[in-house]
Amino acid sequence: MATPLSHPSPSPLRTVAVVGLGTMGTGIAEVLARAGREVIGVDISAAQTARCVSALEASTARAVARGRLSEEERVGVLARVRTSTDLAAVAGADLVIEVAPESYEIKQQIFRELDAVVRPETILATGTNALSVTRLAAGSARPERVLGLHFFNPAPAMKLVEVVSSVLTAPQAVAAVTDLAVELGKEPVAVGDRPGFVADGLLFGYLNQAAAMYEARYASREDIDAAMRLGCGLPMGPLALLDLIGVDTARTVLDAMYAESRDRLHAPAPILKQLSEAGLTGRKAGRGFYTYAAPGSAEVVPDALTPAPDGTGAQGRTVRSVGVAGSGTMASGIAEVFAKAGYDVILAARTEEKAETAKSRIGKSLSRSVAKGRLTEEAAAGILDRITPAGSYEAFADVDLAVEAIAEDLDVKRQLFQALDKVCKPGAVLATTTSSLPVVACARATSRPQDVIGMHFFNPAPAMKLVEVVRTVLTGEDVHATVREVCARIGKHPVDCGDRAGFIVNALLFPYLNNAVKMVEEHYATLDDIDAAMRLGGGYPMGPFELLDVVGLDVSLAIEKVLHREFRDPGLAPAPLLEHLVAAGCLGRKTGRGFREYARR
Repeated sequence: MATPLSHPSPSPLRTVAVVGLGTMGTGIAEVLARAGREVIGVDISAAQTARCVSALEASTARAVARGRLSEEERVGVLARVRTSTDLAAVAGADLVIEVAPESYEIKQQIFRELDAVVRPETILATGTNALSVTRLAAGSARPERVLGLHFFNPAPAMKLVEVVSSVLTAPQAVAAVTDLAVELGKEPVAVGDRPGFVADGLLFGYLNQAAAMYEARYASREDIDAAMRLGCGLPMGPLALLDLIGVDTARTVLDAMYAESRDRLHAPAPILKQLSEAGLTGRKAGRGFYTYAAPGSAEVVPDALTPAPDGTGAQGRTVRSVGVAGSGTMASGIAEVFAKAGYDVILAARTEEKAETAKSRIGKSLSRSVAKGRLTEEAAAGILDRITPAGSYEAFADVDLAVEAIAEDLDVKRQLFQALDKVCKPGAVLATTTSSLPVVACARATSRPQDVIGMHFFNPAPAMKLVEVVRTVLTGEDVHATVREVCARIGKHPVDCGDRAGFIVNALLFPYLNNAVKMVEEHYATLDDIDAAMRLGGGYPMGPFELLDVVGLDVSLAIEKVLHREFRDPGLAPAPLLEHLVAAGCLGRKTGRGFREYARR
């Protein structure tokens, strides 16, 4: 049971000490000073305290130049920060935030020394994102006043702050720190004590899987990163983000997560250990997954692993006309993309009526572009004229490229590829847009498996830049070269990957979504807090539950089942809560209810 605090109301926390003045500590000090707090910065290194002061001077000068601070306000901010190399300087602080290296030994030593220095009512916060707050609190003489206060880097820009309670933390301490976070202009999320908390707990599992994907040579580092940026709208790819965070830091966090969860998805990929022990820890070392211009630089420079700009060197086949099979949203979008790029397109469905409806959908899409000033009426009319609807796949007899965009059902797709094999001319490239089914199964349905390839567009196809180009062990090099050349002509970014479940994006995205559902199942955090944590702390355009409801819970469950079946990893088994919602018909926005309820249209 937590011991009650000695006074009924929380401290105003006017004076705050920051122990550890690296990048994060310096950023936190700036946030506090700009919010009017008196800040005491402490670091054992005099050189580091000097760097902190220089960084604050430079940062506030930039803020003045951009009109975000007046010169008078800048002077006030700098005056409110004083630094020291002596921990005794924090004696008068209302709150001490420790931001030392991720080591129990170092942090526990700091907390023992703080016990002897600060007032009885002072709150002690750790900035850890990997170590147990409970264990740190238990080593303190005042465990009821110890909690976690996890800022995100860069602290001045990132809105999320995770407020972490242990079983020993007094509610008044949590309330006082939460109020402070709000006054700092941050959005606090209350979480319990487990490695990674919410944001990093979800983020680092995803980063670990990306590292393992690269280590297995499934895709290049550039393609993995491009796939997640362009396919999911993330600000950085996972391998670039690991370099920014620090490969050694990521390994520490994952070790702590695995120690608690024993989930193999959290066991650090061996490449993280190899890079760490070689000193290749990312940007700070000048080399990690990528090579940088200098230690600390963000500029990536070519190295031995940088792909050649000319790709495979194989000569692609000539593509002048394209057939798109299907009448749904994806088929319509893909047909629009090809027609915009100047290709003659045959849009074929099971009936003439369905094909005409699909073309009509494209016409409405082009009209919206005209209304927004992105196209002229003449250009839109020309694009639409290049699309010919057809009620039979016999119309594909002369196309150079046939793209299948029908239902995600392997038997149905195999039947279609059997039909395309009979209809399409020799030398035509046959592509499937499947997101989760084996491309080779479609290829084996034909007498020309060397001509079959995966060409996975993302929805909405006209807007999304990514195409996953999926080669089977039977795909011809010239077919691969053809599709990459076509992607360039239609303005898409191709990434190469092999024929296994999920390809790049879904194989990394859906385990992350599944882990978010498990967090809710375990009552660790709420839907709203998890969504906020990933938007504000991870830079995701949507939180996981927002995204699940948009994608469709049935679609998500189907993909997760495919991944679990392919990789046989217990950690990939779909969360029971997701299965229950699908069984109940709660499929997301399309049914008016998923993880949340939506107004009926």
